[in-house]
Parts: sequence; structure tokens; C-alpha cells
Amino acid sequence: MLIYLFYSKDYILLQLSGVPPPKPLSHFDIDKAKPRPYRPFRWEYHQTMALKKMEPDWWIELESTYRERLAQRKALYAEHGKKVLNYLPGSESACTELMHMVIQFICARYPNQFQFDPFSGRFVNKILDVEVNTKEIAPLVFLLEHVPEDFLLTAEDEKTGLYHMRAGIACSAVGWNVDEKIGKPMHEIHRVVPDYDKMKLSIDRFFSKMPADKPIQRGSWGLEVGQPLFCQPDDPHFALRNTQSASLRVEDIHLRVDWQTLRRLPQSKYIVFNFKALFTPITRFREEPYIPRLVAKVIREGKRSILDYKGTDHVEHKALPALDEWAREQEEKGWVPKDWKERTLNEDPFFPGWEATV
Repeated sequence: MLIYLFYSKDYILLQLSGVPPPKPLSHFDIDKAKPRPYRPFRWEYHQTMALKKMEPDWWIELESTYRERLAQRKALYAEHGKKVLNYLPGSESACTELMHMVIQFICARYPNQFQFDPFSGRFVNKILDVEVNTKEIAPLVFLLEHVPEDFLLTAEDEKTGLYHMRAGIACSAVGWNVDEKIGKPMHEIHRVVPDYDKMKLSIDRFFSKMPADKPIQRGSWGLEVGQPLFCQPDDPHFALRNTQSASLRVEDIHLRVDWQTLRRLPQSKYIVFNFKALFTPITRFREEPYIPRLVAKVIREGKRSILDYKGTDHVEHKALPALDEWAREQEEKGWVPKDWKERTLNEDPFFPGWEATV
């Protein structure tokens, strides 16, 4: 049972987590909001967890694709059911806890867009112009319909000490789905990830010791034709990964970043991932200092098994010549020194001057 105590405008779950509540965006305009330009490119590139301390203000980031994404999520759930959303018996209280933490966060961060009465359960979404009684809706369904983030909830198995996935929403899954992963331990879920066996023990230890007040964030990336949000192996779009099309246009290639956070829920002790797919035309790289040259370096010299897992091969024949051209332009403009040695940028996961783009 969740008991609410009030300290100013903050509810007890956010305080219990030990993470500061977010600063309110009093003048937020959803139609003008741009996502931060995540560019999590590293060199030298090795498969690691690449963890960073989570920024409390950015646990859940809303931007101008909000209405489009939520409509897409509802349609995907209607079509795919448990492949998109599912939970196992015993996870209900954790799902409820997560729902309330999310509500508390978005009401604090976006006070003009959302309102919530914890006693009646009435939630008001002014962006969608709807009201919901949270006591009458499944928590994960509520999250799917109001927050453009995916969530995977994991819990420790009492016998093995390993963390198993117990519930989840994944509307942005490419090549996998919730129904096939639910109930499995982390090492089985990540079986297809290159070099995961080398990280398995450290990840298991990290999960077992992770406190609620030290959430983390990380990003994964890939290059896609178009903007495939939920794409399964039997989808015709998935087959595009198997060929290099001569007619592919550079304008159709997108960077896909899955920006992820990981935190422990303070009451149930579940560990929850949340992640959101962000798509950016790679033509934007032309105006982003260092990015074209860094990405070209990773594609050409990065470990092939990792790049194959990311699925970059089907666009490299068009992307690399464009990246090289943009890199030369940036050198000629003086944005990037010609003798610059490719490395992870100091602004990681962004790039110099990124603040002016949002």
C-alpha cells in the first residue's frame, strides 16, 4: 500500500528514492520542445556498460513527438498485445510503485501539463486533454498511454540471486519483444549482445549492490533506414538490414539512440530500466562539430561483431562517403583541427555547442 506524505509539492516516493526531485519547467511548450541531441559515440570503442550518473531532471524527457508516439504505442499494443506489454504474478505492487513514481516526476517537472490527486487517483493530462482514474487502470497500461518511455522491471531471484525480468513495456523493441524475454535472467536476455559474457559477473554484482539513491544512465545507438520503432524479425522492414540498397538516400538514414536510465525502486526494491528511442537524420551531423569524423572512425575501425549487432552494414555504403565529406567541410571551416585524433568528446554524450540546438 502506498502512503503519501506531503513535503511542499513533493510526494514521499520521490523522497524515499534519495534522488532530488526535478526542477519544474514552468514555461514548457510540448510543441516546441526538442530532445537533447544525444550522440553517445566513443573511441576507442569497446563493449562496456558505459554508465554515467543519472541527471535527476532528465529521468523522463518529453518533446514534440509526444502525441505521435503515444498514438503509436496504443496502436502497437492493440496489434501485438503481450509482445509489447506483459507482467508476471507478484510484480503488481512494483508496477504500481513505478506508475506513482512516474506520475510524481512528470507532475513536478511539467506542472502545467499534468495534475494528480493522490487521494482520489485522478490524473489530468492537459496535453492529451484527458482525465484518468489511476485506481481503475492497470499501471503499465497507464504508462504506455501517457509516457513515451519503455520500462522493464527486474527482481532478484531468492534462490539464485540473479535478476529476472518480471514485467515490462517495450514499444521500441527491435529484434526482440517482452513476451519472449519475460521471466528470464539478465544473461539470457542479453545472450545476443557481443561480449556480454565478459561483463556478466560485474553486471550481476552491480545489480545486487545498486542503491536507490544512485541511478545511472547510458545510451546505445545504431543507424537505421527510416524510423522503425517496433520492428520484429518477421517484419519486412527488418529485412532491409540484410542488403545494401543502391537507391538508398543519405536523407533516409537516421541515427537511433536508445537513451536509458536504470534505478532501484525504493519500496519493492525492483530495478527498473527505462528507455526511449530518439531518431535523428544523420544529415544533422553536418552541423555538429567532430561528429562526422568520430562516427566514420567507429564504423571503419570498430569491432565488427558490435557493429553487426547494431546493424550498421546496410547503410554504411551511403553513410561513410557523406560523413567523410562533412568531416572535410568541418576541417575547412576550422571547426575541427586537421590533426585531431579521434576520441570520446569531452561533452559526451553531446558535442561542442549542442546547447544552441535545443
